[in-house]
Amino acid sequence: MKVVIAAAGTAGHINPGLAIANKIKQEEPKSEITFIGTTRGLENDLVPRAGFKLKTIDAYGLSKKLTIENIKKMYKTLKGYGEAKKILKDLKPDIVIGTGGYICGATILAAHNLKIPTMLHESNSFPGKAVKMLAKKTDIILISFEDAKERIPNAKKIVHTGTPVKIKKQEYTNSQIEKIKKELGLNNEKPLVLIFGGSQGAQKINEAIMGIIKNKLNKEYQIIWATGPKQYDIIKEKLEDANININYIENTKIVPYIYNMEEIMNVSDLIVSRSGAMTITEIANLAKPSILVPLPNVSGDHQMYNAKVLANKNAAIIIKNDELNTVDLNTKIEEIVLNKNKKEEMGKNAFKVSTKNVEEKIWQEIKELRSKNS
Repeated sequence: MKVVIAAAGTAGHINPGLAIANKIKQEEPKSEITFIGTTRGLENDLVPRAGFKLKTIDAYGLSKKLTIENIKKMYKTLKGYGEAKKILKDLKPDIVIGTGGYICGATILAAHNLKIPTMLHESNSFPGKAVKMLAKKTDIILISFEDAKERIPNAKKIVHTGTPVKIKKQEYTNSQIEKIKKELGLNNEKPLVLIFGGSQGAQKINEAIMGIIKNKLNKEYQIIWATGPKQYDIIKEKLEDANININYIENTKIVPYIYNMEEIMNVSDLIVSRSGAMTITEIANLAKPSILVPLPNVSGDHQMYNAKVLANKNAAIIIKNDELNTVDLNTKIEEIVLNKNKKEEMGKNAFKVSTKNVEEKIWQEIKELRSKNS
């Protein structure tokens, strides 16, 4: 099978594409898979690192504002459509799959016009502009959350498959959990709260957590906090100004980035984070309660819609970014981790949102689409 996958920009767009590519290779090892991306996004690192070919074109998000800059972007995107069409003519794929980013517009449209079967995967609860625009021209749209279905009314076919993620639910023994926590310099006696804001961190969350640490509010629970590489030195310096050594804080471990995230998420009692689609999926799969602080000012306010997927099931608490503060956050953390029944109930509710056998469901849809057009 020859497959082209369009994915660009963030890991949230690229990783589902890589997971789909790996599933295709697992089922049909001789498959030829090529990614199409831009020269600007993480795909330039993640795709070659995963062992797949990457071809790049120009593509940008288009704004309604008529400025010289937007006119230039429009011209480049039109040029990118031509580049995508040429790549597809050369590769002659059996199917073209888009998993997110502005790249999908040019690539899926080019495939449609060349009469190549197309598929889109939407990770967010609130579909992006590209998905809505391409709904009528795409053979099938795969969605991560049921909530997205009603927001794409003009789609030809929608299937709820979930989003493929790396992090899976693991069952650890008490001794394994104790060992993982001990390596962090923490103990197995107090609840563990995992805090992160994405790979780059989240300043507003970081400020609230710093207040908890400075005021020693986490006496009844422990914190493992990934600040993000760009924020770590800034936070270290601010703590030093308050005569706090970042490496020696009671009930607290602070790191720039967590590399063993699957382990840490599995042994944590509560997760405090942004609400990207991948994060919501992982929280649901792991049956964890959460406090979510949606990133504001993103397209379609999609992080708020993602957060509501869990909050509407009483599996998460939402705090708006501009309403986040140290005292309120600490109160909500304690309300969950110090109440065993509430913590377990929220976790069970989160698990109800999870989707099982995601990669297999996606593979079945790929096979069906290919057979219809062979």
